[in-house]
Amino acid sequence: MVERPEEHAHIAAGSPSPGREATASRRRGRPQSRAVAADRHVGARIRERRLMLGLSQQQLARLIGVTYQQAHKYERGLNRISAGRLFEIAQVLHVPISWFFEGLGEEGAAPTLTAGQRRVLELARNFSAIHNERHQEALSEMARVLAAQAACGRSSP
Repeated sequence: MVERPEEHAHIAAGSPSPGREATASRRRGRPQSRAVAADRHVGARIRERRLMLGLSQQQLARLIGVTYQQAHKYERGLNRISAGRLFEIAQVLHVPISWFFEGLGEEGAAPTLTAGQRRVLELARNFSAIHNERHQEALSEMARVLAAQAACGRSSP
């Protein structure tokens, strides 16, 4: 078989081969695959659980032995997570592996936390970190008073 120079002109010009270019364009036009949707769902669940526990991405990364950037990519679903790494993440976040897949395949995307939900989770984390019962009761009483004031303010014209 004799090779003709024009067959390899794309290599000299620095452009991708015609076959690769066609494959790449087909990939770009293709809708999001189920695998990518699953990666994003699992990443969102990791982020949700990390926030529930009050961990930063840096802390999670340190606990599972990866860089902050890698943890960020896991949470965004940009990088796939191996079975072993997911097992490690589940142990660090104190959930069974199946927890990451709950809601996958149901209609709509995984629910993301609103700013209000994040504040409630942060409040609950901080409250549980207070070990002095008197301080907990004082904080609880303050929340009751503020809630009552807000309720009175809404009911009056």
